[in-house]
Amino acid sequence: MQFADIQEARDFLAANPEVRSIELMLIDANGVPRGKLLHRDELLAIYQNGRPLPSSILALTMQGEDVEATGLVWEVADADCWTYPLPGSLTLQPWRSTPTAQMQVSMHPTQGLPAAPADPRHALVRVIDRLKADGFHPVMAVELEFYLLDKHRDANGRPQPAVQMNGVRPEAPQVYGVYELEQVQPFLDDLYAACEVQGLPVRTAISEYAPGQLELTLEHRFDALQAVDEGVRYKRLVRGVANKHGLQACFMAKPFGDRAGSGMHMHVSLADEQGNNLYASEDPQGTPLLRHSIGGMMATLLDSLAIFCPNANSFRRFQANSYAPLAKSWGVNNRTVSFRVPGGPAISRHIEHRICGADANPYLAAAAILAGIHHGIREQIDPGAAIVGNGYEQATEFLPTDWLTALRALEASTWAREALGEEFLKVFLAIKQAEYRQFMAEVGEQDWRWYLNHA
Repeated sequence: MQFADIQEARDFLAANPEVRSIELMLIDANGVPRGKLLHRDELLAIYQNGRPLPSSILALTMQGEDVEATGLVWEVADADCWTYPLPGSLTLQPWRSTPTAQMQVSMHPTQGLPAAPADPRHALVRVIDRLKADGFHPVMAVELEFYLLDKHRDANGRPQPAVQMNGVRPEAPQVYGVYELEQVQPFLDDLYAACEVQGLPVRTAISEYAPGQLELTLEHRFDALQAVDEGVRYKRLVRGVANKHGLQACFMAKPFGDRAGSGMHMHVSLADEQGNNLYASEDPQGTPLLRHSIGGMMATLLDSLAIFCPNANSFRRFQANSYAPLAKSWGVNNRTVSFRVPGGPAISRHIEHRICGADANPYLAAAAILAGIHHGIREQIDPGAAIVGNGYEQATEFLPTDWLTALRALEASTWAREALGEEFLKVFLAIKQAEYRQFMAEVGEQDWRWYLNHA
């Protein structure tokens, strides 16, 4: 685990004398940034001596409630655990109304006990280190779909797409529409500008398959940890820029029942130490290493589904002919499968993992993907024949479409305990099981509409 040098903080303070506040954020098991707003006078001490955060900060539900079963609350007296800044994470937040910076921290492996094993970034670091020990350097990129929503609900109290520059609230999908991108130009201008300030490699913007739905691509990185760090910070940035424009950026997997869900597509390949792509091949199906990687991801898919789809809403995204995958399947240049090998020149050969919802924690998703790849390589797992044509019609082994089945599969998985760590998995499962019980206990509008008059 590498932490930032104090000179980074000295240089930043000298270059930005107007900054008075710094947002300190730690990413929890759900991918939610948690932390504090600090005064600039506190910054140097954090780089030198770290910053304590309570152990319970990594024991919270999506609602921000303690989960005692994690063992990180009263059992350890909600102990202080030391965090340290990550290199390159100290940047400006240009969307703020007053000059503000942000800094991402992670638990120290020893000073951060007892919470350190529950830090999701640590899980990814361990998986990457194991791959590198075998001579494989993972290369990754993160793609996130999201909705731009109005902060005001409709007449029925439901979320709705934001009104565009032309004064119209969009209703048609208009996928790949360039006019639709023009209608959110002020938001996109500020988003690109903020990404430039923070050094995030954002590239193509796309109007996705629903009104108000967008996707912007992040460039791949030879350092997979850097790619995922950037994906996490990009998500924070999108929310901030949207808020500045009076909008809400929504990363729910399925915010609307009759519209497209939002996914997080993870692009991955393996390189040698010099950066040469080990998947590169003139064969569109790639090298044997690529196929073994897919085989491993397919073999561990059920075990890791609760990581890729961590919430009740995540499973509403899985519908036929929706561009969300439904089965253990792979193919070349085929968007109806779970593991897609995009077309292109041999040197660009890689795998697009299409299962995650946009609500997944990028650190945990990447850890599960890479651990699955490593498993496939070690066991030389054959993924079977590639799907040609409509993968929805040819599916034979479907994914479960409910939260509880996925949670039980994760809990029973010896592979997941080895891949993610026994202590981490205990905490994660305790949080998600608590959320499951709370979610299922809540009675709401759908219950009344279905059962109030006739049950």
